This record gives sequence, structure tokens and C-alpha cells, in this order.
Amino acid sequence: MTRYLYIALIVIFAGVVLLFKIQNLESVTVSLLSMSVTLPTSVLVLLVYVLGMFTGGFVLGLLRTWTHKATSR
Repeated sequence: MTRYLYIALIVIFAGVVLLFKIQNLESVTVSLLSMSVTLPTSVLVLLVYVLGMFTGGFVLGLLRTWTHKATSR
């Protein structure tokens, strides 16, 4: 029974992601210094989310290391 619940949740999540992708096909241009890139809005949101996950985890790990080293004798 639990297996079917997980399968249903995966299918619903995949549907929501697909719906988000379909509804956000307009292109946006992102510029930084002299570089610029044009990509769909949904791809930009996904890239920002993934980048936030990686950098957020890195920053938390770095802060944890610094506080541990600062409080150790």
C-alpha cells in the first residue's frame, strides 16, 4: 500500500514540474558584466534553485567548521 502512495506522489510531483515547465516557456535574458545568456524562465528558476542548494550547503558547512574551530581549545 505504501509503495503505491510513493508512486502516486512521484507521478504528481512529475506532473507539477512538467506543468511548470510548459507554462513558463518565455525566454529571459540574464546579464553579468559583459556576458549574457537567454533561456526559458523555467530553466532559469531550476538553475537558481540548484545553485542555491549547493551554495547554501557549502555556506552552512563552512560556518559550522568556523564555529567548531573557534570554540575548540
